[in-house]
Amino acid sequence: MLKRMFRSYDYSLMAVYILLGIFGVVMVYSAGMVYAVEILDQNPDYFYTKQLRNLIIGVIGFTVMALIPYKLYKEGFMLKLIFGLMFVLLIAVHIIGSEVNNAKSWIMLPGFQLQPAEFAKLGMIVYLSAVYAKKQSYINEFNKGVMPPIIILVFACFLVAAEPDFGTAAIIFAIGMSVIVASGMKVKSMLKLAALAGGVISLFTGILFLFNRNTFQNIFSEERLGRIAAYQDPFAHISDNGWQLVGSYYAIGNGGLWGTGLGQSIQKLGFLPEPHTDFIMAIIAEELGIFGVSFVLLGLAYIVLKGIVIGLRCRNQFGKMLAIGISSMIGIQTFINLGGMSGLIPITGVPLPFISYGGSSLILLSLSMGLLMNVSMFVKYEEKYFAKESQSMPDHKSNTSSMNEKNTARLYR
Repeated sequence: MLKRMFRSYDYSLMAVYILLGIFGVVMVYSAGMVYAVEILDQNPDYFYTKQLRNLIIGVIGFTVMALIPYKLYKEGFMLKLIFGLMFVLLIAVHIIGSEVNNAKSWIMLPGFQLQPAEFAKLGMIVYLSAVYAKKQSYINEFNKGVMPPIIILVFACFLVAAEPDFGTAAIIFAIGMSVIVASGMKVKSMLKLAALAGGVISLFTGILFLFNRNTFQNIFSEERLGRIAAYQDPFAHISDNGWQLVGSYYAIGNGGLWGTGLGQSIQKLGFLPEPHTDFIMAIIAEELGIFGVSFVLLGLAYIVLKGIVIGLRCRNQFGKMLAIGISSMIGIQTFINLGGMSGLIPITGVPLPFISYGGSSLILLSLSMGLLMNVSMFVKYEEKYFAKESQSMPDHKSNTSSMNEKNTARLYR
């Protein structure tokens, strides 16, 4: 049994995850060394050592998640634990969180900064997948509890937006919508749901305006409006909000086809603010050229597409929604990050998956990849071994369903 399980793991998915993680650690060192010395007065390897530690923790979490049967997460106790912990952290950050860049998004722990909004992404994927998997028989009936999960999703987004972190709140909402699309709900029902969700968002926005006008006004603050103006014409705002995007353009243009060489970026010498975080792809483009950019894009595209394929092949509705939710999370975050650094969309401060500096982001993505690996293992195991066992029976056509059910129960006993 164990041999069969280990043979069923998708080691190509694991290899791409590890390669991207290692590449990210190297690029964080290259992109952040000058910032560490000149701005933080630290050693050049300050960000490198932290990101390497984050990757090691992430790999451990990845391994644990890959070994634990994913169906356990939809059981009562585990689901309540994930749901409860998620909201405790999202509420706690408003009470005991530390303010960084005008936002209370972090809980400071000894040697580590925890960002609850990052872990809420995976928490909402698990919660929505579990709830809607149980509601398959009445997935299109709103009077039987299909709407309450949407209210919970909007409430989670509201808590994140109130930090304020509007970029992450929008990502969590988009991830939730991707899980709902994968739930098997009809298009007509999804349109109804979208209309109702719009009403709930309007309600929470009104509450935010009445009880916390300062946070509400942050949506239309000078800084945020300035970002939109800089997005439209960054060179006209090069002295303020357009500086970061212009620096990104210069880095991309300077890199060309071959790049200037690892560690040889000019823009990281104080021209591009915090180059090791949201704009790390600009440094990759400058130092490693189109080949470095292609390596990252192909790796991320492989994970996203592989996750969608796993979801489509999975016979279990819970596993299907998990796989599509995780791959959507990585795809959405990648699009927003690359869209911001290339000027395709306004800058929102979203890290590039597996590459940008950040412990919460890297660990969350590692846990998500481990969960995706477990779903993939189950899918492959079922296709390879359950099919063989059912075909060996005399009347395998009529017994395939019952055989699969028995083997599934045995696998997750």
